[in-house]
Amino acid sequence: MTSSMESHCISFRELPQTAKLFASFLEDFSRVSRYYTHPPTESGVVAASREIALDAGVRREVGEVLREQNRNFGADGATDRNLDRLAAGAVAIVTGQQVGLFSGPIYSCYKALSAVRWAEAISRRGTDAVPIFWLATEDHDLAEINHAFWNTRHGLERFELPARQADAGKRVGEIVLGDEIIALVAKATGTLGGAFADDAIRALRESYTPGETYGSAFGKLMARLLAGRGIIFLDPLDARFHRLASGVYRRALDESDALRDALTARSKELERGGFHAQVKISGEASLLFYNVDGRRQPLRKHNGKFTAGAASFTREELHTALEKSPEAFSPNVLLRPVVQDTLLPTAAYIGGPAEIAYMAQAQVVYQKILSRMPAILPRASFTIVESHIARLLAKYGLEFRDVLHGRQRVRSKMDIKSLPRGLARRFDSGEKALRRLLKSYAKPLDRLDRTLSGARDTVERKILHQFMKLKAKAGRAEGLRNGVLDRHERLILDALYPNKALQERSLCALPFFAAFGARLLDDLSRDCCPGKSKLASARRSPKRPAAATSARDSFEHRIVFL
Repeated sequence: MTSSMESHCISFRELPQTAKLFASFLEDFSRVSRYYTHPPTESGVVAASREIALDAGVRREVGEVLREQNRNFGADGATDRNLDRLAAGAVAIVTGQQVGLFSGPIYSCYKALSAVRWAEAISRRGTDAVPIFWLATEDHDLAEINHAFWNTRHGLERFELPARQADAGKRVGEIVLGDEIIALVAKATGTLGGAFADDAIRALRESYTPGETYGSAFGKLMARLLAGRGIIFLDPLDARFHRLASGVYRRALDESDALRDALTARSKELERGGFHAQVKISGEASLLFYNVDGRRQPLRKHNGKFTAGAASFTREELHTALEKSPEAFSPNVLLRPVVQDTLLPTAAYIGGPAEIAYMAQAQVVYQKILSRMPAILPRASFTIVESHIARLLAKYGLEFRDVLHGRQRVRSKMDIKSLPRGLARRFDSGEKALRRLLKSYAKPLDRLDRTLSGARDTVERKILHQFMKLKAKAGRAEGLRNGVLDRHERLILDALYPNKALQERSLCALPFFAAFGARLLDDLSRDCCPGKSKLASARRSPKRPAAATSARDSFEHRIVFL
């Protein structure tokens, strides 16, 4: 695969909905450096590693839990060796993601690959580092993770495990899969094809079985898909982790007013700087959730007391609950990083655009509770273009940018390219003749009255615009006559911009594994290079539709042709 793989790149600024904060973080870190503690470089990670002061007892107990968890996930010798290194004093390069059905969107794998590559790079610099993947099993928004998308011969398909009423509000890592998972796995595996389909099907069947949870099934599948890379998976639901983090929970409880004020001030500071606050801070919010009758409820402070759902508690009652059952508490998105780094010797955290944005707020929580913050790094970002999609792009003269502009841009180009050859030649010659004709009026009109040149230019634009509209309509009529354009348009958009989102944010990894095997990750991992971007050296082939190349030393989105 490596010999035929081509990699192009495009700036994140050209991707839809890229926030100003994330773009500045990537391209001009000095503009946002005050919101973070270390720059997103190897030197920044090494500097962060020197600030780690993890208690030896915590390291030992966390290591024991991780060894147990990863044994249950089916981790291999590479992970065992990294657990040994972690116990011996290695720092952690951490990433994480929600435990989506069937591994969720493929960027979960890109995060894992990024953690592996950064750990390798930091180790080469003399600071032993291992990759750790934090499973977000404490989230309770089941609707975000109970489905997966991929393309089948019938088009883009959604595989969904219906939510049960009894599971509403539960932490997803506590939701046990029932017998209905058997039929859904059978349906999903029936759509997987390719040279490595048997491996992908086996991994899915062995991971998603009745009795597993969303968290354990996700961990088992990822351990299989990412085997040999030494990734350590961490499920934070374990009660032993909560006991170790109970001091952080207590401080978040006791200092809730000060933390809220600091976060409110940071949000205002971001907005004054022309950026956005990723997490909205309400006037009664704390940074904790509390389980009430099996439901995860936000803990709020109101009139001197704390509420979680319909229940009300004094501070003393919550202190008692913390002593007795710390596992009933869990952090919100702004406290979770601090809990993570209370348990782990984190030198760097690898996140996506939203995570990098909320870390600009979380910095004030780090300062007040932990007094240190790891380096924050962007994950690798890819769009995979399979050969049959590349041929369609070439056929219609489409670029990846056209896809980003949506269906109307894509269809317009396709319409024009779908004309019968003879009619296309007539339109081309007609366009040239029109341009010559209109140009022939330029000098006479200029001699007559120079102010007429602007009017001539306007007329030329309008005439040519209407002429090209006629050409596109003719192509559309041809396409509709045989239905080819509709099919090809659907194939292109479902493959590269499904659900009107980047491929990596929507499509599941499994079909790619079935088609290309683990070697795909080997090839992609070569583009997860830390430090300066390697994109400037990406090849540009005349046989491929133009993507983009850049010489900036920044992180960018890669378009990979297979």
